[in-house]
Amino acid sequence: MKIKKQKVSPRQKMINLMYVLLMAMLALNVSSDVLNGFTLVDESLSKSADNTVKQNDMLYEAFELYYEQNPEKVQEWYDRAMEVKGLSTSLYDYANELKERIAKKADGEKGDYRNLKNREDLEASTYVMLAPGTGEGDKLYNAITEYREKILSMVDNPAQKEIIMETLSTDVPQRDQSLLKNWQEYHFENMPAIAAITLLTKIQNDVRYLEGEVLHTLSKNIDLGDVRVNQIQALVIPTSKNIVRGGNFSAQIILAAVDSTQRPQIYIGDKLLESENGEYNVLCNKTGDYTLNGYMLINDGAGSQSRYDFSQNYTVVDPTATVSASMMNVLYAGFSNPVSISVPGVAANRISANISQGSASIKSDGNGGYIVVPTKVGEELKIGVTARNDSGKSQSMGEYTFRVRQLPDPTPFIEYKDKDGNTQRYRGGRGLSKQALMSSNGIVAAIDDGLLNIGFKVLSFETVFFDNMGNAKPMTSEGTDFSPRQKDMMRDLGRGKRFYISHVKAVGPDNVERLLPTTLEVIIN
Repeated sequence: MKIKKQKVSPRQKMINLMYVLLMAMLALNVSSDVLNGFTLVDESLSKSADNTVKQNDMLYEAFELYYEQNPEKVQEWYDRAMEVKGLSTSLYDYANELKERIAKKADGEKGDYRNLKNREDLEASTYVMLAPGTGEGDKLYNAITEYREKILSMVDNPAQKEIIMETLSTDVPQRDQSLLKNWQEYHFENMPAIAAITLLTKIQNDVRYLEGEVLHTLSKNIDLGDVRVNQIQALVIPTSKNIVRGGNFSAQIILAAVDSTQRPQIYIGDKLLESENGEYNVLCNKTGDYTLNGYMLINDGAGSQSRYDFSQNYTVVDPTATVSASMMNVLYAGFSNPVSISVPGVAANRISANISQGSASIKSDGNGGYIVVPTKVGEELKIGVTARNDSGKSQSMGEYTFRVRQLPDPTPFIEYKDKDGNTQRYRGGRGLSKQALMSSNGIVAAIDDGLLNIGFKVLSFETVFFDNMGNAKPMTSEGTDFSPRQKDMMRDLGRGKRFYISHVKAVGPDNVERLLPTTLEVIIN
């Protein structure tokens, strides 16, 4: 039975912090809110203690079960676990008895610490814990000290010892030592009944927590996993089921829950595997599907041998890689083309790429992809891919060819905001409102075909308007914006009128200047 290490939960840490905070608030004012706060903390501490009891009971059940199966091996640790149980229960029950006495002193013979009425009573805890001759304070102090010293003797880890010392400390905080009070007086003198009961609940919670700490330490001295011997299985753990031809198939062959004091004998087929840690390697020179079969022999508790068969499939494949342009089927000269490169069964950080033919640069984009920038239009570009296997050896995954083309011409359009504030692109062929036209600064050019979205810089363009006589009035604009004269002509256009934008010059990310053949017809709504 596998037992996990018990830790202090964030909730438990918060409960402890709340208790310290409420103690500090008592020095200022015992208000109903403070008393309610102690009630909440007491309830949380009680729930936490109950949960810890359940976890501890599981540990005791594990000790009982293993003791029944192998008493000689576990006798010493079982006896210590039972001693811890007795000590913890004794101190826990004593604290519970004190809580009942304080409640009855505050509320009468029918008083119940779980439903305290006179929570603000300052005399109950003082009388029960500090009354001359009958006060329980000294007895509680000695009981905590004795319990702490006994469980300290059962652990060797310095960190655990420090946890025990701090959790069940009986020292007055250094900041309050000027009050000249001992531990008993500091915690119970003139203390509201609910505060004293909450402190005792905290002690109970701490006892259950430290009980679990010690039980986990004792459990390390016996192999509690042996209780599941009926579930022993032979396992093959390969580093990869897909092997590139020329690479190695590597696997870890283990027997789950086996006694660490003896090693099983491993047979591949009928041949004994000469490996102390069960590691198996075989050279893979042919592609195909293969099966690793074998068995293990191990001595059981009765001195006879038990056999456990195992089987593991794996596949040997030819060297292969997947190389594709993320946005296009070709690579464009002068443009940063994103390219994805992957090899089945190989992590991205073990793959590298280079330009094996052609003029281009290639670099990683930091996210598992690559950026390729060709420089010559019309040539063939080859990308070579290399993968590094588990042993650190590099292996070629092949070369992949691309055609290098020039970026296509962009399309000119007018960019404007619609009534909802969204950016729209007017490409002609339909009406455009006068308001939208006048709100636009000029024209824009881009490759925007649903696959590519590459912006170009407009250098100049020409507009052609027609007067009432049908005479053309061409006007040139330097740059991307409409000129003042062009704006004036637009302002005079009526509904159904139109003008044309042509001779657009633009330059793209490849630094190639081009005259666009497209003419944009603008129709006014």
